[in-house]
Amino acid sequence: MRRGRFITIEGIDGAGKSSHIAALAHWIRQQQREVVLTREPGGTRLAESVRELFLHRDDMDALTEALLVFAGRRDHLRQVIEPALARGAVVVCDRFTDATFAYQGAGRGFELQVLSQLEHWVQEGRQPDLTLWFDLPAEVAAARRGAARDADRLERETEDFFERVRDGYAARAAQAPQRFVRINAERPREAVWQQVEAALVAHSWW
Repeated sequence: MRRGRFITIEGIDGAGKSSHIAALAHWIRQQQREVVLTREPGGTRLAESVRELFLHRDDMDALTEALLVFAGRRDHLRQVIEPALARGAVVVCDRFTDATFAYQGAGRGFELQVLSQLEHWVQEGRQPDLTLWFDLPAEVAAARRGAARDADRLERETEDFFERVRDGYAARAAQAPQRFVRINAERPREAVWQQVEAALVAHSWW
């Protein structure tokens, strides 16, 4: 049995990552691998309930946000991610812990040391094998979000907030260059996909 692999897709709201997830899953299936598509916050019945609170309740601070996300993440890991990896599947997750460090850490200014402790407790060492970071300027992302859908609580944040989040992702990428691949999401859609495909081809897991 081939080893399970864990791929995460990261980026600020409006980066366009979601539009490539189906193509990514199709590419992996062509390699004769089982794919489990999931997301955070979310992925289980409990964690989806957490997602609703997280995205639509305005009366919470950064610590409350972080605790909610990590609670959902713990259930997500136990119920979905770890079992799938154990049977040799490729898990593709729309956001994971890097998002918490970027949004609650860099964006909200919450203590990174506390987030690191929560990460240690909840994940017990589990990290992605590959993280595709869809990166683009906050002002470009804002224009895309405005044209695409009604904004949730986080999507209504300022451009300055999203620039801090972008900086948070850059910091995480610098700390883990072996698993991060930066995708220039400002380029046309086909060119973005070519970068994604190149990142997949570069690994010898398949």
